[in-house]
Amino acid sequence: MRITFIGSGNVATHLALAMHQRGHQIDQIWSRNIQHAQYLAERVEAQPINDFSQLHTSANVYILAVVDDALFEIAPQLHLGDALVLHTSGATPIKILKKTSTHYGVLWSPQSFVRDVALDYNELPFCIEGCDKETEQFIEEFIGMISPHIYHTTHNQRQYLHLASVYVNNFTNGLYAVAQQLCAKHKVPFEILHPIITTTAKRVQWGDVRYQLTGPAVRGDEKTLNAHRKLLTNDPQALALYDSFTELLQQLKK
Repeated sequence: MRITFIGSGNVATHLALAMHQRGHQIDQIWSRNIQHAQYLAERVEAQPINDFSQLHTSANVYILAVVDDALFEIAPQLHLGDALVLHTSGATPIKILKKTSTHYGVLWSPQSFVRDVALDYNELPFCIEGCDKETEQFIEEFIGMISPHIYHTTHNQRQYLHLASVYVNNFTNGLYAVAQQLCAKHKVPFEILHPIITTTAKRVQWGDVRYQLTGPAVRGDEKTLNAHRKLLTNDPQALALYDSFTELLQQLKK
């Protein structure tokens, strides 16, 4: 199958590599920055372009893997007949592609993609939506060559999944960064915490997370809580974060 990517960032890179490895022909890679297009195109034996006038209209699938703001700008410029056109946004409705092609849909994975960090594509979950049942079935068969973990989701469901993924990934990484800075400030190796981070992530898969909550907030250990607050006296932002999460944990445990 011939596939063209509009975009050359993190998501485009991983999807293009995965599809190339599965034997698909990557036709073209478009990016506003031709050097970015060239970097990915060389890895998947594709043609790099930075102008839509160079876009072939003979590919079977066009994947718009760009940020949401760019998606709203780019989609109306493309007129791709009856080729399958997919966007990869968790927050954008399918209808943005209505005038781009007669066959369109969504291919979104709730995963944090980093360009040069390897992933096990076979373990990736994909949320799909098609403009009709036939198209959705085609998308399922198409992406099924990469991963068996496929979920049919509506735009509303995808929005909430996207929101939830921000909590479990972006916000969690923010907390890791705060903890790492705290350790660095007091000359404590952050890697001491690696095992508890790994164990906590594994436990999430065991069931209702509320029943796995531990720590001074859950125990109602006011002496420890106040001792922690004292340590954060000179860092009002970290103290406010600590108090907010303490209150959250206590509410969840009720």
